[in-house]
Amino acid sequence: MLSFPHIDPIAVTLGPVKVHWYGLMYLLGFAAVWFLGQKRATQPWSLVKPEAIEDLVTYGAMGVILGGRIGYILFYNFGEFIHNPLILFKIWQGGMSFHGGMLGVFVAMWLFAKKQHCTMLQLTDIIAPLAPIGLGAGRLGNFINSELWGRTTDVPWAMVFPTGGSLARHPSQLYEAFLEGVVMFVILWLYSKKQRPTMATTGLALLLYGCFRFFVEFFRMPDAHLGYMALDWVTMGQILSTPMIVIWALLFYFSHRKFIVSK
Repeated sequence: MLSFPHIDPIAVTLGPVKVHWYGLMYLLGFAAVWFLGQKRATQPWSLVKPEAIEDLVTYGAMGVILGGRIGYILFYNFGEFIHNPLILFKIWQGGMSFHGGMLGVFVAMWLFAKKQHCTMLQLTDIIAPLAPIGLGAGRLGNFINSELWGRTTDVPWAMVFPTGGSLARHPSQLYEAFLEGVVMFVILWLYSKKQRPTMATTGLALLLYGCFRFFVEFFRMPDAHLGYMALDWVTMGQILSTPMIVIWALLFYFSHRKFIVSK
């Protein structure tokens, strides 16, 4: 069993202002999208010029934050929201959903696409290879916060989390950081180094995330107030990821098929 590295969730304290590592991880993700987006925007087939990347990141950040919060409330805490709608604004209590953030980004890219005179999926193809850095960083933030830990286990790398009782658990946040962050970034960055058919990169990104998330859910504890949704093993994360796997696998396939036929 490994020892949990106790890291203060608060990275910096400036008077009454406390900057948390989790918040810094979001900033790291947005900065990575901006920096790498500048490089990708120089490609001859890019529909977005380098000078428009800053606006693209701003739209995307708003989509992530608003969609992530609203998605968490609707998917994971809807019962409490019905009794107390004001919890939607209590962001200091935590609670963000990837699936909600993803939908928020699609809405944001749809709005930004109107300004760029292109389609939403052409924009998501640009940011999809850049997003895994933020995903991986966010999971590290979960790990530092000792939240979203895994199920009990006796594997040699199990950890006892300060908020998880006395039993050793899977460090499932690190599994997600590796798969959603490192592995996804490498695959998508290499795949998108040359021009691909529209929606292929977006489809591959969401297909990968859906598969990785579905897999890690077998090691991650479900939310205590939800538990298992069916069969004593199906979680909300798996339910939300299943349509991603099916729909985006089909889109990835048909985008390539259409591209090949058109050539």
